[in-house]
Amino acid sequence: MYDGRPQTGAAARQTGTMTAISNNPAPGESVRDTPLALRIAMTCAMMGSFMQVLDSTIANVALPYMQGSLQASRDQITWVLTSYVVAAAIMTAPVGWIASRFGRKNSFVVCMAGFTVTSMMCGAAQTLDQMILFRVLQGVFGAALSPLSQAIILDRYPPEKRGAIMSIWGMVVMVGPILGPTLGGYLTDNYTWRWVFYVNAPVGILATAGLVIFLANDKYGEAQSFDWTGFGFFTVAIGALQFLLDRGTTKDWFSSNEIITEAVLAGTGCYLFIVHFLTARRTFIPHGLLTDRNYMSALALTFFISLLMLATTALLPPFLQDLGGYSVLETGLMLAPRGLGTMITMFVIGRLVMRIDVRLPMAVGSAILTWSMWEMSRWTPDIAPMSLAVTTFFQGIGMGLVFIPSNIMAFATLPGHFRTDGAAMLNLVRNLGSAIGVSVTTTALANSLQTAHASLAVHVSPFNRALSYGAPGLMWNPHLPFGVAMINGVIEQNALVIAYSDVFYFMLLLSLPAFLVLALIPKPEPTLSSKTAPELEFIE
Repeated sequence: MYDGRPQTGAAARQTGTMTAISNNPAPGESVRDTPLALRIAMTCAMMGSFMQVLDSTIANVALPYMQGSLQASRDQITWVLTSYVVAAAIMTAPVGWIASRFGRKNSFVVCMAGFTVTSMMCGAAQTLDQMILFRVLQGVFGAALSPLSQAIILDRYPPEKRGAIMSIWGMVVMVGPILGPTLGGYLTDNYTWRWVFYVNAPVGILATAGLVIFLANDKYGEAQSFDWTGFGFFTVAIGALQFLLDRGTTKDWFSSNEIITEAVLAGTGCYLFIVHFLTARRTFIPHGLLTDRNYMSALALTFFISLLMLATTALLPPFLQDLGGYSVLETGLMLAPRGLGTMITMFVIGRLVMRIDVRLPMAVGSAILTWSMWEMSRWTPDIAPMSLAVTTFFQGIGMGLVFIPSNIMAFATLPGHFRTDGAAMLNLVRNLGSAIGVSVTTTALANSLQTAHASLAVHVSPFNRALSYGAPGLMWNPHLPFGVAMINGVIEQNALVIAYSDVFYFMLLLSLPAFLVLALIPKPEPTLSSKTAPELEFIE
């Protein structure tokens, strides 16, 4: 039973249990916050997290406008999304070492300021190459914002308050990418697409100033040498894999030497990283993280939720604009119910998660997500706005039911000295899942579109009398160039409808492994600590 005294992992295993996180801060942390300063500092930290996750989706609805302005193709413009997410995923890995070496406050302030400046650079980009470069830099600086804010919250608040404060933090992290298209649609429709990046400037300046003034200093300079070898292997593997997924469709996959090279680099980098991780004495991912069953389960759930969340957010705007005929502002408003569902759920579940079996809301949330994907696979361009709003609203509820309990569970049994690395790893997996989700679904959409187009086009020929006589013959006559262009446009539209349906069904299949992860989570037992609020004790 948890008696209020901090226990190490070894001591907890000797008693047969892993207790909740202690009240003590992580080693080297110097806590000198006053209550007011703490509230202001936490608000500024959450503002940084919100900006970082918001920028993963705020540009989605503006992509068609950016495509024309930057002279990019449909496949190339998705790099605006994936370059940012991949850079954030890669640079999340060394966040723990950077915070120990230079201090959490110093790291946070530098990253917040750098993120604000690079956001302005993205808004001023004139070519696709410039935009991708600036988005990479934006992802590099933004990578540390979410894990550092999460680690600071875990250290500053006692266990009985973490459920409520983590629900607020989780609401910020989840609602940011969900509300991104709505805000992006408003800014693009009323101003220009460049304002989806410029909007970060006032928020970033205020947050940076707040952190400088109100966030307490911490000890630093005690970090051990960083595992640059393992980090190099990891970077090569992730970078090559992302290039492979992004460029495979346009390069006809393995008929291209470029794709073959990228596949070899990805496979080699992954193999060397695994071997190095298993054989090296010290790696940039602490071995202790992967021995915690609850933490590993949370990582897996975070990966699947992130994959579905950003992929659907990237697919829905072009579906509604290109097929449904909605304006950019209407598209943003149509996606707002999902953010509302997430906000409501997180507000409620944050107050209940410490008192119930966390597997129950996660199971319900996973089931709701699977159902929503099934509904989306049946959508057509003339879907009623109310039906779309109901489906996306419940999808937001499902994401909230999974995200907050999994974050609480991730740190429930993790020793305090792993918090910064654990938060960085959790955000790394979230960014990695988002990047892979966008790339895989974009590739699946392109392949399905080609297949559906070929299946429909086979029925069109000059020998089809139904297309040569009567009313269709006036517009769709394949004997005439004008008729060929008209009928190809109809085929393209219907093939795109089929392709979206196939991709949403494919995402339904991707949501099923989450149920297997839930089955592997150990049963938590509620206990009462010396505090008044109940805690959760996870039996190993």
